[in-house]
Amino acid sequence: MRNVLIIVDSAIASNSQPGALSGTTAQMVSALQQAILQDAGEEKGDRPSPFQQVQPEIASVQVINPAALMDKITSGDLALSNYLLCPLTLHLPETLVFPGQGVFQSCRTVEALRQTVAVWGYPTGEGNYWLPVVLTAKGPLYAEVIGKRADQLGATGGSIHPTEAVRYVQPIHFTDAQRQSLYELGYRLLRSLQATPSVYLMQFGYEGQKLWFDRLFPFPATPAIASLKVQQPDLFTCHWRCLTNQPLRELSISQAE
Repeated sequence: MRNVLIIVDSAIASNSQPGALSGTTAQMVSALQQAILQDAGEEKGDRPSPFQQVQPEIASVQVINPAALMDKITSGDLALSNYLLCPLTLHLPETLVFPGQGVFQSCRTVEALRQTVAVWGYPTGEGNYWLPVVLTAKGPLYAEVIGKRADQLGATGGSIHPTEAVRYVQPIHFTDAQRQSLYELGYRLLRSLQATPSVYLMQFGYEGQKLWFDRLFPFPATPAIASLKVQQPDLFTCHWRCLTNQPLRELSISQAE
């Protein structure tokens, strides 16, 4: 039996439903919930709908924000040993103990992480592309790059006007040489952080043949929404399988934009 806590940096209604969250956060939570439900259904040999009750193998799936989580821990209402934590935010208390704690702390210190990468000889700066790295217990799988819609970017992958709605797309095509550079950096970075199994999004920028590192997310952040109905399995399903040490053999794109 599993008790699951999905942690998001947002206000939560008393019924812990994603409809009470902001648009992109609700999508992320719903996608992760569906991955959990689907996994429970496969264990029983069927395939649940998004509206089906949680299967017996999953005792509960709750959505909570960091402040409420710490209140429950402090008051004794919640024992972490009984829960699998699935944070979808970097804004976690320093005192929250869970398997990925060290990686989350490193990813929060963006400038320090950039300095580490710069020492390795890689340029750093702001970017608008994401390399998903699905780190399983047996090693990494590299998904297709995610980007922002082309007409939202400048010719060099620049910033988006604040009034524009952001749309993420997958795949963004890169040359083999660019891919190898990205894979090498992603692998080196995760190894240096002693990363635990999870889905990671390495944010980067590029212009011509030049690539530079921006930051790392240790969970399927907002851009991962682009993988829904495009990548098999999608990044939220991959994340759940990584957290529960289930095998993943390959990733594929079912449709391209």
